[in-house]
Amino acid sequence: MNIDELSAVAKAIVAEQKGILAADESGPTIKKRFDAIKLECSEENRRRYREILFTTACVEAHLGGVILYDETLRQSSTDGKPFAELLAQRGIIPGIKVDGGAKPLALHAGEKITEGLDGLRERLLEYRQLGARFAKWRAVIEIDQLDLPSTYGIRANAHALARYAALCQEAGIVPIVEPEVLMDGSHSLERCEAVTSQVLEIVFAELDAHRVAFEGMLLKPNMVIAGLKCAQQADMQQVAAATMRCLARYVPAAVPGIVFLSGGQSAQDATAHLNAMNQLGSHPWQVSFSYGRALQAPVLAAWKGLEQNVAEAQKTFFRRCHLNGLARIGKYHSAMEVTPP
Repeated sequence: MNIDELSAVAKAIVAEQKGILAADESGPTIKKRFDAIKLECSEENRRRYREILFTTACVEAHLGGVILYDETLRQSSTDGKPFAELLAQRGIIPGIKVDGGAKPLALHAGEKITEGLDGLRERLLEYRQLGARFAKWRAVIEIDQLDLPSTYGIRANAHALARYAALCQEAGIVPIVEPEVLMDGSHSLERCEAVTSQVLEIVFAELDAHRVAFEGMLLKPNMVIAGLKCAQQADMQQVAAATMRCLARYVPAAVPGIVFLSGGQSAQDATAHLNAMNQLGSHPWQVSFSYGRALQAPVLAAWKGLEQNVAEAQKTFFRRCHLNGLARIGKYHSAMEVTPP
């Protein structure tokens, strides 16, 4: 393990005004996205859609990395250039989703455990040969106002995250550690902060026990936010303050960057929350983004699967990347959603 190399890659991904495009949707997930625009979920349509994203002009100014799905890492552009090579030549670091998805946690109703550790060491070596320099593993933490998650459920997922991260660093790949406390449900902001705090404390204890080098990893957490069904929703500043307070208590300063997931927020809300956090002042780590839907939903709506809409789709994609790049330095404001920045 070359810690200096891992640290350099992690820092490059979250360089100033840069974040991550999460383009790692599984087959069933991207089918839902395509169904919404009435487009067949064929391999060629999936390839073409990712090509539209990856060839958008100037996005390298705001994307430090792209998370790919196994299929996508093996695909190429229309002119035959592998996507990993195309991205790397633009200064965008290719990454790969390596988990096998969340499954029910045995004997723990309502909780899940992420699978995919079997054979991971060998898969990581192959992915590195294919051009991936970082990876992602998502743990799903179900939450309610009283009983979920259990301490065991948190520990089981934290242990899997740490085993994954250690294997990544052994292979010379930067791990993105993603313990996502879901924003579904009716839990309060305060409940989300308490659970997120417990999750982060246990996750970093496991990472330390597995000898994971904090300077060679990135954290992809949820924002501290009330559940979608909660009657009392916090404003942008309350979410930012609670999130930063939680992270400051439990995330070591050695971690180069925090790349938030959007968690089902609208594109505008995800950008505004990121902006509010960066307006709070300097932090020990880069405060950035790793957005999927929050970057892509407007692009799909503009594209509609039609070649004559590609230019407008790419314009829309660059715009969302640019707005999040401004949020990275606390210079986004909502008026930019209607007035070009």
